[in-house]
Amino acid sequence: MDQDKQRLSIEAARLYYLSDYSQQEIAVRLGVSRPTVSRLLQQAKEQGYVVITIVDPLEDLGALGEQVRNKFGLDQVLVSYTPRNEYKEIQKHISKAAAQFLDETVEDGDIIGVTWGTTMHAVAQQLQQKSVRGVEVVQLKGGVSHSHVNTYAAEIVNLFAEAYGTMARHLPLPVIFDSMMLKGMVEEDRHIQRIIQLGKQANIAVFTVGTVKDDALLFRLGYFNEHEQELLQSQGAGDICSRFFNAQGEIISSDINSRTIGIELEDLRYKERSVLVAGGQRKIEAIKAALYGRYANTLVTDQFTAQALLEEGVN
Repeated sequence: MDQDKQRLSIEAARLYYLSDYSQQEIAVRLGVSRPTVSRLLQQAKEQGYVVITIVDPLEDLGALGEQVRNKFGLDQVLVSYTPRNEYKEIQKHISKAAAQFLDETVEDGDIIGVTWGTTMHAVAQQLQQKSVRGVEVVQLKGGVSHSHVNTYAAEIVNLFAEAYGTMARHLPLPVIFDSMMLKGMVEEDRHIQRIIQLGKQANIAVFTVGTVKDDALLFRLGYFNEHEQELLQSQGAGDICSRFFNAQGEIISSDINSRTIGIELEDLRYKERSVLVAGGQRKIEAIKAALYGRYANTLVTDQFTAQALLEEGVN
């Protein structure tokens, strides 16, 4: 290729690949025909003046998930691509991935236990209608709050039930009682007993993990006094189903745990599908502790969180 043609080829490539000119615009600018521009661009690639690299964000997600699965001994890890490492953005993408996973997983006769919170609400809103028979949906923990903060508890269970054409089984109680005695009295009710038992029988549990930061939902709901909150924040890593655990996944306060109504964390270990949907830098510690506690066998997260989990040392 002579020098003039070489320079013309490079100039065409610069305009096309760096300045987003169309081939027709390049033809006008360089004073050549459009077919000539096409040949110049092809020559630029053949001569190595242009090197095209495609970055596929989905390419390594499977391998990343496999590394997390192996590290924490999980059955399955789904890593959803998220364009930005921002909590709201992550929540949007992992909730969509979780909803798709459930659409592929739920079958006739399944009992689905669900919790509440903003992530669970995002999952519920993404659910697709699926024609299945004999499916039941049950609330895994109390959902009545004495605060103005919305937990979306009733709405989440209703949206799950609507997606699978069934009735929602609500647990219409505060999640944490003021005393163990009061909680015990309420649990004697036959209806409440049936709901709690159904939660234990659920073969699919879908939940997220909370933190022990000041803005944690349970703290904002006002369930704890100052001493209790200090205890949870000083010793805790996070909560699942409003049951708080430390960095090793062990329950922190037997007193608070005994006043909490709903499924026990121990029961989550024996579910066919125990699905943790969580992501974001603010939840890394809580997610890691939940996985060390073996409370989930399936994790739905994003690539930023997955990478952070791999970088953290094993306790």
